[in-house]
Amino acid sequence: MNTPICDFVRDYIEKNALRMHMPGHKGTALLGFEPYDITEFVGADSLYEASGIIRESEKNASGIFGANTFYSTEGSSLCIRAMLYLVELYARENGKRATVVAGRNAHKTFLSAVALLDIDVQWLYPENNSSYLSCDISASSLEAFLTNTKEKPTAVYITSPDYLGNTLDIKAISKLCRAHGVLLLVDNAHGAYLKFLERSEHPIDLGADLCCDSAHKTLPALTGAAYLHVSHSAPDMFAAQAKTAMAMFGSTSPSYLILQSLDAVNKYICNGYTAKLGKLISNVARIKDALADIGYSFIGNEPAKLTLCAKAYGYTGTELSKILHESNIVCEFFDPDFVVLMLTPETGRDGVDRLYSVLSSVPRKNAIGDSMPRQSVPQKEMSVREATMSANEVIPAKDSLGRVLASVNLACPPAVPIIVCGERIDSDTIRAFDYYGIESVRVVNQRRKA
Repeated sequence: MNTPICDFVRDYIEKNALRMHMPGHKGTALLGFEPYDITEFVGADSLYEASGIIRESEKNASGIFGANTFYSTEGSSLCIRAMLYLVELYARENGKRATVVAGRNAHKTFLSAVALLDIDVQWLYPENNSSYLSCDISASSLEAFLTNTKEKPTAVYITSPDYLGNTLDIKAISKLCRAHGVLLLVDNAHGAYLKFLERSEHPIDLGADLCCDSAHKTLPALTGAAYLHVSHSAPDMFAAQAKTAMAMFGSTSPSYLILQSLDAVNKYICNGYTAKLGKLISNVARIKDALADIGYSFIGNEPAKLTLCAKAYGYTGTELSKILHESNIVCEFFDPDFVVLMLTPETGRDGVDRLYSVLSSVPRKNAIGDSMPRQSVPQKEMSVREATMSANEVIPAKDSLGRVLASVNLACPPAVPIIVCGERIDSDTIRAFDYYGIESVRVVNQRRKA
């Protein structure tokens, strides 16, 4: 596997050119990486009009993933917006208005894209009461929805794996979508590595039309590195318009450090990554079994992620994460119920064993009996776009009963909204705000004209 972007930049550094172009550091090493940080100039190609080294590298990635694969230097967020833009174009080509049926645990980027594109959304709720971070959509529940809906949606949008490591039966869902003539979009931000399991569990291989992967989440890539994948079986216009879709929302100054990272990952994957991943998953399964033997419990079936159900062991997720932090182990995410730990081959066996050593030394206590708040189904008062674009104000969350949410103001992680823009805040939502420590919300100004 060649690395055309990396090779070009190394050659450029060796030539010691007088840099009369951006960036302003001119290759001077203030932090150490600056010589590698270039911009789009002759020979360096252009991300959204790629025809040279970037296109060559993307072709390498396409061969690896078995799809039409395009680079993002702005994470899966850019890819999600691009996917929805493509759905909008597809609907218009067919003389329709774009409608999307989405799992309720969609990332807030999905909502911002919906607001920008003014797409109609219908929500799929979990079959069982669970964390707002999960949405256990089955093929049978989706079948019932698609069969009973008056007008078929343009696309179904799901998140798999979710933040807690739960995966959906994408193969069954994709088969169902095809039978109903509906596109399938998958937010696979946490699952780039699933392609390289002994048996691929990647959404493209399971039948998705479009999906995004955040390379930086589970592959050894720099933060912001991501892929937009278009299935070879998807409508031809998706691959043809993918760059246009990404350019609609992406910066005209993409990071060449991130592009080099994506380029280098292609070579890394082809040099024994599958075997390394297999060893990692074996080690994760080993300590998971050992931790279960001493009383820990887990949720999620994602093989390279450990999601601890903290309360079953006698702690809140916040308390358990603090114990780990005191041992210099920093978790990905925690809330009152869960602690999420993400592992990769770069964790190494020593890292896996260190994690086990710390967790196994934590004394077990009586289980905490209180449960997470019930997930509500709030009343929709206006579209996501109308709410987002309305005059608004910030008020204490405890005083927001009956108000309409204007915009989602959430940090990442987890960046999954408890309530969606345009919905009226009910008592269940107020309890959830309190439970998860949300102190203020942005709501539609009551003086807004009807």
